Amino acid sequence: MKIALVSPYDFAYPGGVANHISSLEYHLTRMGHEVKVIAPSSKKVSVFGDRFIPIGKPRPVPTSGSILRISLSVRLASTIKTVLNREKFDIVHLHEPFMPMLCSAVLRFSNAPNIGTFHACDGSPGYRFGWPISRLILNRRGRKLDGKIAVSKPAMQFASKYVPGNYDIIPNGVDLEHFSPSVSPIEEFCDGKLNILFVGRLERRKGLSYLMKAYQQVKREIPNSRLLVVGPGSRPRKKYEKWAKQNGLADVVFVGFVSYAELPRYYQTADVFCAPATGRESFGIVLLEAMALGKPIVATNIAGYASVVTSGEEGLLVPPKDSKELARALILVMSDEKLRQQLGTKGMIKAEEYSWEHIAQRVFASYLRVLNECR
Repeated sequence: MKIALVSPYDFAYPGGVANHISSLEYHLTRMGHEVKVIAPSSKKVSVFGDRFIPIGKPRPVPTSGSILRISLSVRLASTIKTVLNREKFDIVHLHEPFMPMLCSAVLRFSNAPNIGTFHACDGSPGYRFGWPISRLILNRRGRKLDGKIAVSKPAMQFASKYVPGNYDIIPNGVDLEHFSPSVSPIEEFCDGKLNILFVGRLERRKGLSYLMKAYQQVKREIPNSRLLVVGPGSRPRKKYEKWAKQNGLADVVFVGFVSYAELPRYYQTADVFCAPATGRESFGIVLLEAMALGKPIVATNIAGYASVVTSGEEGLLVPPKDSKELARALILVMSDEKLRQQLGTKGMIKAEEYSWEHIAQRVFASYLRVLNECR
């Protein structure tokens, strides 16, 4: 089968949708299918070779505390038509199918069976940016979607407000070979201190400010502790570093961007993984990655995270924007090695349900169903 995986977001910049598509491409290719990735890109993407088709130049669009890196060009039509006519895909799989401009335009011109995966949930800055445009053409484009997938129940509930119908709920996956407990930790942080790990872009909605306030209390209760902050964002990083210095908060290490190859080693270094996002998360891929390495979770009780972690089983969930409760949960887990082991073991078991090999099979089954219905 010849498959197109289409992303509206800059594929040269790290993000959940890009990682999802990359993993899906890898496993569908391993299954024997011919897969091409279509996306805007700010620089050359070499990992796919000629299997990557760049269309459009992405621009950073600030929106509600986040940055969308999408192509805003209205002159993509001729390139898209040329690619679709040349490649003759059996399936066109669009991720965020109504996001301007690339996905929306590909959906418009595609004559193949089209499947859309909806990643975002209520309040997503991408939806607030994209939906006012898509509503004008929603009925026309919506009819061109032959199949719909949502990565979680919250994502389905939000998308179905705009595009009603039947959805397959197929979650994000995790590469259990890559995120393996057998990887070695980062040696410089294996000095006996208890490490809290944060992984994510340094955007306001990721909740790092609440974690740093919580860490003040943690540091008082557990002096032999450290906070590792992994993720891109040089401008907000300076703000957080300044705050830590002004408040005399020691042992906060801003690692910056970490490559996908190196990321599992940071999870392995952690004693507890913390995800303090304030909302607008339809899933929790970072939670799965940490769970795959047997790390206990402390996260906010938002819909996307609660769809992955059951509080008291794989981790502890606390109210968002509540630094005191976040600190209390961190201290509880960090003070009890047996509890950390219990939560981590249950997390590893649950992560197995989300292996990309299994998820790719479910996506392909969705393709087959759509193809049969389109005949």
